[in-house]
Amino acid sequence: MTTSLTNDLLNQLQGQPLADIGSQLGLSPSQTEGAVSAALPLLLGALGRNASQPQGAEALFGALQRDHSGLDIGSVLGSVLGGGGQGGSILGHVLGGRQQNAEQGLGAATGLGQSQAGSLLQMLAPLVMAYLAKRMFAGNGSGNALAASPQQLGDVLGMEHQAIAQQGGIGGGLMGAVLDRDGDGDTDFSDLIGLAGSILGGGRR
Repeated sequence: MTTSLTNDLLNQLQGQPLADIGSQLGLSPSQTEGAVSAALPLLLGALGRNASQPQGAEALFGALQRDHSGLDIGSVLGSVLGGGGQGGSILGHVLGGRQQNAEQGLGAATGLGQSQAGSLLQMLAPLVMAYLAKRMFAGNGSGNALAASPQQLGDVLGMEHQAIAQQGGIGGGLMGAVLDRDGDGDTDFSDLIGLAGSILGGGRR
């Protein structure tokens, strides 16, 4: 993979999809892109962490084949914006007991606050699953599927998790704070709050 899954999905959401997400949440274009850029590594990192265990990889592989295979990201976004998409249920499976930490951390890092961050995660979760199913089973427009077995899926997502961690920045920092600690609910997100300025700066570069 020359492009990480996170960056590839973010590229696919550029333009109208990001505009629709921002409109739903009442965010400016720059706020929307910054928040989505922080949230995607968190979700894909969580999937990578879950898939690092054989049982987790098998469960995710089955869910992608059963519930998300063949779905178009645009149609899924339309469903999500209409109140569908089962984002809450997906987040429960992906984040488990870390869901509240994830919402708090994303809210702190982006300045959105926990409630709005939770809404964003619920919107993005079905999109991530539809994207993964397409990449894993149909390839990236080339017909070359990335994963023909749960083990291969775990390997691909494991590499993505490592790439996010090595890349650092707001996405890597948020993923580490939420996922790579003990998940006792007492995570300190103060280190992430300083990152919010660049996102909440509106159109400033």
